[in-house]
Amino acid sequence: MGKGGMSHGETKDGEDENMAAWLLGVNTLKIQPFKLPSLGPQDVRVRMKAVGICGSDVHYLKTMRCAHFVVKEPMVIGHECAGIVEEVGSEVKSLVPGDRVALEPGISCWRCDLCKEGRYNLCPDMKFFATPPVHGSLANQVVHPADLCFKLPDDVSLEEGAMCEPLSVGVHACRRANTGPETNVLVMGAGPIGLVTLLAARAFGAPRIVIVDVDDYRLSVAKDLGADEIVKVSTNLQDVDQEVVLIHQAMGTGVDVTFDCAGFDKTMSTALSATRPGGKVCLVGMGHNEMTVPLTPAAAREVDVIGVFRYKNTWPLCIEFLRSGKIDVKPLITHRFGFSQKEVEEAFETSARGSTAIKVMFNL
Repeated sequence: MGKGGMSHGETKDGEDENMAAWLLGVNTLKIQPFKLPSLGPQDVRVRMKAVGICGSDVHYLKTMRCAHFVVKEPMVIGHECAGIVEEVGSEVKSLVPGDRVALEPGISCWRCDLCKEGRYNLCPDMKFFATPPVHGSLANQVVHPADLCFKLPDDVSLEEGAMCEPLSVGVHACRRANTGPETNVLVMGAGPIGLVTLLAARAFGAPRIVIVDVDDYRLSVAKDLGADEIVKVSTNLQDVDQEVVLIHQAMGTGVDVTFDCAGFDKTMSTALSATRPGGKVCLVGMGHNEMTVPLTPAAAREVDVIGVFRYKNTWPLCIEFLRSGKIDVKPLITHRFGFSQKEVEEAFETSARGSTAIKVMFNL
């Protein structure tokens, strides 16, 4: 939980013990008791109802690390979540028990210069669900600040509420790149983040979107979600020049913005080469920590490289996109599991396998 918490603890009389999915070691998840922190005056206690599995969750399970974040002690996993408010702190005015809410998983300090500038996603003291050492939200209940719990309209489901988290990455990327009705967009990678970036770019008004991947099934999903053209590519770096020609043919005009939603040498090399002079490349995926890419030729064409880390102030817009029907995330949810030891293990195996799994969702 963003507010902290402990493993074993006593519960109040008559209350079910709060259980959570704990990451104990490589490929080792176990449902164990999780003691909730006390409810602060600005906090709410939320019963989790929908929790999605993110690629970072799988990374932690397989390697006990993701980028420079390392799991050094048992940690509750999960951060894409929505649920129902069960209790509110003494000073909470915006929510009442029974409200259905989507949770923004990161608690920033609101004191540092970056927070004061409004770029709270870059806060060095961020406490983010399931980013070590902070516990996550794959649990029966969590305690979280009320101002990071966003009420869902009646016609937006709890599963859709949980999808606000990955969708926020695409929305933030589109904002960073100033995507609009005059922006022709290339998306590298048709995994979950590539697909939500496709949906966000369309909602922001992008008139033409081409998406690239190595996998036929994911490309077919992208086409069904509204990509104008799809391009199948290889994993071979030697094929970049030839594939850039195919991308240009598919786009039929200049690529104004490329979103690299994979983050590998090859995808970034393709992005930099395919984007028009004066265009932008937005690095969203973090597949490789270090890359060798043709940066000098791109700089000579004044291609701007834009970094993206998580999101900021995206939940209200995501919820409005879902409410209005401008974005439909439901087709992305391909697999559903309950919250038992067996199902938790099966769900993570399904997500890690990839194949036809896009978003794996727990229904608690």
